[in-house]
Amino acid sequence: MKSLAQRVAPLTPYLFLAPALLVLGLTVLYPTVQAIGLSLTEYGYDLTQPPQWVGLANFQRLAGDRTFWQTLRNTLLYLIGVVPLLVLLPLLLAILVNRWLPGVRWFRAAYYTPVVVSMVVAGIAWRWLYAENGLLNQIIIGLGIATEGVPWLTSPRLALLSVMVVTIWKGLGYYMVIYLAGLQAIPADLYEAAAIDGSDGWQKHWDITIPMMRPYVLLVAVISAISATKVFEEVFVMTQGGPRNSSKTIVYYVYEQAFQNLEISYACTIGLVLFLIILALSALRLSLSQAPDALS
Repeated sequence: MKSLAQRVAPLTPYLFLAPALLVLGLTVLYPTVQAIGLSLTEYGYDLTQPPQWVGLANFQRLAGDRTFWQTLRNTLLYLIGVVPLLVLLPLLLAILVNRWLPGVRWFRAAYYTPVVVSMVVAGIAWRWLYAENGLLNQIIIGLGIATEGVPWLTSPRLALLSVMVVTIWKGLGYYMVIYLAGLQAIPADLYEAAAIDGSDGWQKHWDITIPMMRPYVLLVAVISAISATKVFEEVFVMTQGGPRNSSKTIVYYVYEQAFQNLEISYACTIGLVLFLIILALSALRLSLSQAPDALS
């Protein structure tokens, strides 16, 4: 007969995972199940009373909600505008600072400084820069580019773009560090062999750096896409979703419905859509990372 230790041995890994799984269940799984249940109900005017079962009524309302579709469109535009730049620009910065230059450590610190700045503080600072009499408009007027200030945050055509700039500025240093770790893991022998074959200058980055950095590029693309999908602080501090919902994203719409309109059930319904989008991005990241050519 097997001893007690032999019987328990196969369960040892799960015992080590149990605390983390318990925390994950309480903070992620249980709220998700609760949100699904709330999306099938509706609260009355008195939030102290139990919600009433309404079935798929909230989803039917969501299908006809023009504001929701506008926020979904804004979120997709945010992905298209932010993610490619957050994939490319940090890589260029990482290549630039991954070499010996006078004061290169100061450059690295300068690029990373926005990451440690609170988004609320950064949003307020950029809101001052974007103001009608702010620094940006003063520079534009001083250079003669325009005769009056540009309505960066009050124009429906410019508000979302202006918020995108802040997100890109804030994330450059973070993703640069990820790329920098990957660049420093590439053996120097590869570049020496490439130089012998005539690959030098920027050509060596095309031949060596880009193929070797493919897993890091994929990681940054997915992380930045998920972060862009969940953008909230920039919108809350700088535009409040305006003007005319032109900069309102899904997460801000969830906040607005839940905490301003007290539409808890409807906010959970919108949140489920956001959950499915993030789940799809995470599944895409997992499938691409497991593909044969992902790590080649």
